[in-house]
Amino acid sequence: MDQHLETSDDRQRELVERARGGNEAAFGELMQVNYEPVFRLVFSIVRNEHDARDVCQEVWLAAWRGIAQFRGDSKLTTWLHPIAVRRSIDFLRGRKRWLARFLPFLSEDGEAPGADDAPDPRESIEASERKARFERAIATLPPKHRAVLALREIEGLSYEDIAKTMKLRPGTVMSRLHHARRLLARKIGDAP
Repeated sequence: MDQHLETSDDRQRELVERARGGNEAAFGELMQVNYEPVFRLVFSIVRNEHDARDVCQEVWLAAWRGIAQFRGDSKLTTWLHPIAVRRSIDFLRGRKRWLARFLPFLSEDGEAPGADDAPDPRESIEASERKARFERAIATLPPKHRAVLALREIEGLSYEDIAKTMKLRPGTVMSRLHHARRLLARKIGDAP
């Protein structure tokens, strides 16, 4: 296992304190340790690897600029999540783009066709139509609903953690999540 993935909480606190004092090397180490979880969160919202990497650069720049204000009352990732979510939503709004894909479901069984399976043109067309219908449905969700859905379904955060991340009440999180799922199901079911 990579050494940077084994960074203890005490080591992270030490690095945070050094970074708060302006130590770029300490901040760089924090960034290495926490880059992948932040990237996964951003990617789950923007759904494009190149865009996610761009947004991550903005997240880490904002984190460097704001690290002195981080009090250390919570984990660094708890402080980083709202920055990542806001930057991701801002990116989507600024580019006026909707997600092309949100959840990876290209086939009903999740299996790739075997070598002895001859592709059925009709099944391929139906699968393409299902995927296009899903993508259109995702495109209709407001970014805030997509963010809550990503934090819950992809990141696996609890309602309380999502509420902290997005600075919402848990009830608002539950409402947005319910609304997003309902809209998505209705759009998928109603689409031709």
